[in-house]
Amino acid sequence: MKGERTFLVLWTLAVTAATAAFVLQLSLRVRSVELGYELGRTHAHIARLREVKRVLELELSSHKTPERVEFVARTLLGMSEPSPDRILPAGNLPPESLDHPPAAPQAAARAGDEQAP
Repeated sequence: MKGERTFLVLWTLAVTAATAAFVLQLSLRVRSVELGYELGRTHAHIARLREVKRVLELELSSHKTPERVEFVARTLLGMSEPSPDRILPAGNLPPESLDHPPAAPQAAARAGDEQAP
């Protein structure tokens, strides 16, 4: 009788442990599937955000073109090119720039090399 009781206790303990292990494995599997779906949604969201970023970058680059700036200035801001009587001089040019245009640095360096023997 004592052997049957021990067997029953051990059997109950084994069934309980197996059931607990099965429930644990099942809950881990469910959590894994949930995380997989969440990962898929996150990847889709990232793809949408990348597409929005690409569209916004294209729109930004189109707003930076001279044609777009002129269009906005003329239509939205009501601007136009000033007439010659509205242009005021900012001051006199330095004397050296009146005689001849500034030389490029490379051309000046080559001229200096040719003069030095």
